[in-house]
Amino acid sequence: MRNKEKFIVILKPDGFRRKLIGKIINRFEEKGFDILDIKTETLSVKILEEHYVHLKEKVFFQDIVDYMTSGPVVIIAMEGLNGIEAARMLAGSTNSAQADPGSIRGTWALTIDENVIHVSDSVENGEHEYIRFF
Repeated sequence: MRNKEKFIVILKPDGFRRKLIGKIINRFEEKGFDILDIKTETLSVKILEEHYVHLKEKVFFQDIVDYMTSGPVVIIAMEGLNGIEAARMLAGSTNSAQADPGSIRGTWALTIDENVIHVSDSVENGEHEYIRFF
């Protein structure tokens, strides 16, 4: 039996600025995912340092923080069958140049830096992210 998995989607500042929110949410709803919770906010440096702690020592860390605090984001808690794998496939590769055509990033991401969307990468991280953001 397949399990419903919970995960977090963050529609990043570039997606918000470009008015892609409705189009992206529609993709997830068409795929059959349920929205459990949703909110819009501008993220703090503190929460981003926690969220991206695994990248803290990378040279591009400050660029990520600057980008993610550059405007509002939409944070969505979702659930669906095989949610993580299916949602990440729907989102496409983080590197927009490698994202499959038709995926969210393949359709709308402009660069590897402005790649429109974040999706939890595991059930465990989805649980941690839910606690962090909600």
